[in-house]
This record gives sequence, structure tokens and C-alpha cells, in this order.
Amino acid sequence: MSELEMQKKNTLTRREMLKKSVAASAAVIAAPMLNLGRFQLFANAATEYSTRAIDLVKQSTVIDMLSVLTLDFAKQDKWMADPESFTAADLQPFKDSGINVIHPAVGLGGANAYETTLKFFASWNAFIANHDERLMRIDSAADLDRVKKSGKLGILLGVQNSEQFRNADDVNYFRGLGQRVSQLTYNARNLIGNGSTERRDEGISDFGVAIIERMNKVGMAVDVSHCGDRTTLDAFEISKKPVLITHSNCRALNPGHPRVKTDEAIKKVGENGSVMGITGVRMFVKATEPTTIEDALDHFDHVRKLIGAEHLGVGSDIDLYGYDAMPPELNKKLRAATKAATAFARKLTSKVSTIRNECSI
Repeated sequence: MSELEMQKKNTLTRREMLKKSVAASAAVIAAPMLNLGRFQLFANAATEYSTRAIDLVKQSTVIDMLSVLTLDFAKQDKWMADPESFTAADLQPFKDSGINVIHPAVGLGGANAYETTLKFFASWNAFIANHDERLMRIDSAADLDRVKKSGKLGILLGVQNSEQFRNADDVNYFRGLGQRVSQLTYNARNLIGNGSTERRDEGISDFGVAIIERMNKVGMAVDVSHCGDRTTLDAFEISKKPVLITHSNCRALNPGHPRVKTDEAIKKVGENGSVMGITGVRMFVKATEPTTIEDALDHFDHVRKLIGAEHLGVGSDIDLYGYDAMPPELNKKLRAATKAATAFARKLTSKVSTIRNECSI
């Protein structure tokens, strides 16, 4: 083989590199080199990854902008109630993945949102404190700079709603408990604004303006992943700090789905100096089957073309294994709990899954 042919063989296209980079986020960094600049990361697995992909993960602080420890809710409850039950073996898959930080926010709300959210942060703080040799709460930008060297899994605390804020002073209070990200709304309407599945979206209220201003002041990131279109755009207009879309996809590639973002909103991410995380949830990727890794990569491509790769991230919206690996009864309950009588709910109940079989995101 000529030198030129060898160079061509070892050269990845941008799309191939993205494929391997995404896949490599689920792989351990150190591994024996086999040949031609490729690594077999696990002794019992045939999958190989390019050195370029491995180096990319190795050199980066890898953040999953929305990811939970597990979608097995019974296991999660056990870990939180008895932190000692979370062992080194439970942590190892995260270490193998190359992911340095997760943002395990969930959708809380309802009549007792304040108390429920207090319990959520109390549980997480106790859990992290019990595993301070393994876990690290992310409180500042400086923590993001040092978490990789620490060898710990970083936990960025947030909630996928802001109903816990009864007034602006509550923003300060919850920040003191470790909250660093707050999604303005979940799928439904609250006092701040409208979720993506509401029939109408009047945008952000005067109360919502006060909440955003206080979040800006204390250093809590605004997230609009589940917000309606008008509420999303209003947040970018009102906030003086970057507004996150931690986990969503592109409306241009999945027309009619209310939970994905318009090009107008995506462009605001670029103008705002922020980041958008792309999910691997099948129904957000594509309306019809089959859904493949190519379809998911199209969303990465679309955002890159609109606003540049520097504004592009991964917000998987799953655990390391995806919805397909959930216990069937839990999967059924999750779908049943989704807001009924909306296009979003109909799509969710028809097929809740991920592209896990094609790629671990």
C-alpha cells in the first residue's frame, strides 16, 4: 500500500469522526493499540475506535447536558435512601464512558413543588457527601476546570421546572442548596411561562421576568429545553446571561413536534453565546421509523451549520443504557405519566425508545 493510500485510509471524514466521537463517549480512555491507529477498548468487545475519537474524549471535559444515573427508578430510590448501596461497581460504567459531568435534572412540579424540590436537593447533597471520594458537586466554572483531573464524576444539580420558586428570593435559597440550572417550565404552563405541550404560548410573565433577572444575578443558568416556542424566545430576549437548551433537537428535521426547537430559537443560542445539547431520544430525532445514527447526526449537522460547532453539545436525556433497557413496567409508567391529549403524548406512547442500538450517546 502506498503512503498516499495509507493516509487516505487513516483519514476520517467529519461525519465519521462525529460518529466515532459520540460512540467513544461510552468507552474507557486507556486501551491497548491494535493497528492502524485504532483501539479495542474492552477485551471482550469487537468494537474499535479511532485514535482521533479517543484523543478527543481524553483531552476534553465531557459533559452530558442532561443525563440521569439510571432510568431504573427503583434502583435510583434505593441509592438515594441508602447511599452505601451505590458501589464502586455502579460507578464504573460512568468512568468507562469517558463522561466527566452529568446534569441529572428531572421534571418536578405540582401543588407541592417547593417541598418536593427541597427533598430532591437534600437527597442529592447527602448522596454526593456520602461518596465524596467518587462524586463532586459542580458549583462553579472552576469546578468544571478541575473535575476531570480529580477522577470523580461531576454532578451539576438542576431541575426541569421552576415551580419551586414562589418568589425571587427562593432563587437565592435554592442556589444555596447547590442548584445551578433551572428549566423555566416543564411541558405544561406555570407562573413563569408555557411548556411545549400547551395549546397556546403567551410567553414569559412579569413574574417570570423577575425570576430570570434573579437567576442572572445569583449565577443560575436558565434552561428552556421544554419551553414553548414563544417562551423560549422570550427567555433569550430577557436574560442577560447565556440561555441553555440542554436537551432538544431540531424542528426543521422533525416538523410538527412541539418538544424540538425552531431554527429561530437555535440561532438565538449562537447569538447568545450559549450551547444546545442534542438528544438521542428516538421521537425527538425522527417522526418515522427506522431511526438511525445517521438521523441523529443530521441534528448535530443542522445545528453546526446554523450556529457553529462551538455551540453544539450532547444532552442525551437518558442514562448510559437508554429507554430500551428500562424494566418494562417502569417504561409503561413513564409513558402513562406523560401529559395526555397532546401530540407530544401520542408520539411518546407510540414509541418511547432511543437509538441505543446504533450508538450509545
